[in-house]
Amino acid sequence: MSTVSSALFVFTHLVEATFDINNNNLRGWAKRWKIPQCFWSQRQVMDNKSTFTQKARAIPKDFNTEGHRIAGQCPQREGRAIMFEIKKICCIGAGYVGGPTCSVIAQMCPKIQVTVVDVNEARINAWNSDTLPIYEPGLKEVVESCRGRNLFFSTSIDDAIREADLVFISVNTPTKTYGMGKGRAADLKYIEACARRIVQNSNGYKIVTEKSTVPVRAAESIRRIFDANTKPNLDLQVLSNPEFLAEGTAIKDLKNPDRVLIGGDDSPEGQKAVRALCAVYEHWVPKEKILTTNTWSSELSKLAANAFLAQRISSINSISALCEATGADVEEVARAIGTDQRIGNKFLKASVGFGGSCFQKDVLNLVYLCEALNLPEVARYWQQVIDMNDYQRRRFASRIIDSLFNTVTDKKIAILGFAFKKDTGDTRESSSIYISKYLMDEGAKLHIYDPKVPKEQIILDLSHPGVSEDNQVSRLVTISQDPYEACDGAHALVICTEWDMFKELDYERIHKKMLKPAFIFDGRRVLDDLHNELQVIGFQIETIGKKVSAKRIPFASSCEIPKFSLQDPPVKKPRV
Repeated sequence: MSTVSSALFVFTHLVEATFDINNNNLRGWAKRWKIPQCFWSQRQVMDNKSTFTQKARAIPKDFNTEGHRIAGQCPQREGRAIMFEIKKICCIGAGYVGGPTCSVIAQMCPKIQVTVVDVNEARINAWNSDTLPIYEPGLKEVVESCRGRNLFFSTSIDDAIREADLVFISVNTPTKTYGMGKGRAADLKYIEACARRIVQNSNGYKIVTEKSTVPVRAAESIRRIFDANTKPNLDLQVLSNPEFLAEGTAIKDLKNPDRVLIGGDDSPEGQKAVRALCAVYEHWVPKEKILTTNTWSSELSKLAANAFLAQRISSINSISALCEATGADVEEVARAIGTDQRIGNKFLKASVGFGGSCFQKDVLNLVYLCEALNLPEVARYWQQVIDMNDYQRRRFASRIIDSLFNTVTDKKIAILGFAFKKDTGDTRESSSIYISKYLMDEGAKLHIYDPKVPKEQIILDLSHPGVSEDNQVSRLVTISQDPYEACDGAHALVICTEWDMFKELDYERIHKKMLKPAFIFDGRRVLDDLHNELQVIGFQIETIGKKVSAKRIPFASSCEIPKFSLQDPPVKKPRV
């Protein structure tokens, strides 16, 4: 069974275990997600034996005979629709999701007042200044076009909640590092705090929408908090509206999304809230791109989307290891299989490993969900996605140490790129952190350069209790102002982020300043078109998924580098 087929099969198991699905609903769910019949027909639930199917429920007008909403249509009521108009929006959380999302909404909906609030006063001050707290192409222009007009950033959270018709919850949901589910489960303490603050400061009718990535049935937990703290005339409706933007292309993704997904309760009140949120997005998003589901399907769809994308990266990275062992080129393999329309060419770029705030966190959350639902085989399947990513990082670090004659102690190594991908300043779960940690453990002296990540952020990431100690970082790490300074006197140059500027560097100048033999370790394959030129200059090149330099005798195996995760509980590291 192919990798994609296996993913679809195990995911069908998970959906059955998570939701109350009868034969017709399962068939409708499978058709909506274009899953072949061979996967779900074997898993159909016998209606006459299911206790939950005894609960008869009328199918609303917006549902077809198979029990799901008509794709691409926002729900409508019979007769004259009673629309709730959203005039004021509050977003709790001014991070990588809340800031860009609400900035685009404000620009596209000039008659709607949008207020982004956060407890971090320094972050809010940055949003109100010329230097935004995050880097994203096109974001500054969007913010400046509507800030002070209908877009506001504030620390007055309670006031913003009271005035809002719609409240987005866009706070962090990190992986737990303690207690039950540590290392896998999502920590929902910030979600709970938001829910309690919202119900405390709300009156009348209000729509509360999950924007953060949350585990399945998180909306149910929010509803329980609302119900337990209700008061007269208070009506809070909970929706799920996950974001599918990618950092580096967030503004483009928000203005021209592949789809907008809105999940809500099937009750008339829930559908009224769904229609109101649909109306906001319809200012610029075509109606056929606005998909509606129940709340649980919306929550799980976000986890599933990130899991499938992470799986593709780990799959091509596993092939890259095979290519290096056989003499094949992973780029050629990716191009060959990517032309197959059943596979496609997206997310088939081999690299040192995926990073960012979502992929690892969401896959681990999916693993924990499967374990909690007694689906150990499904949990092990998705855990392999993370294990392969860890292996790719350790394997790359091992190649660096191996090529430098099995020792990097006191050797200067230039690290170019610290963000987890180009066109962003986000370093969360960046492969650069892992590679730097492995090299510091061997005593290497690192000179790090990134065009968008500030020095303070790099030092903070490397000083994380699970990575290294402050004195080790201060002794072994130097933050360089430009790539030429970082490479001056270095034994090796390691590219960890695919910034376009690294293709335009003067490598003759760099080679003259480096110790010989001069090594380049291209963890992102940004220099593929320059290999011949670089070899003529005198560089020895090591890249992902391809043999470039002459055959060498390996000194070390990647298995000798211990596994490490930023999600692990902090432990005191021994000095090098």
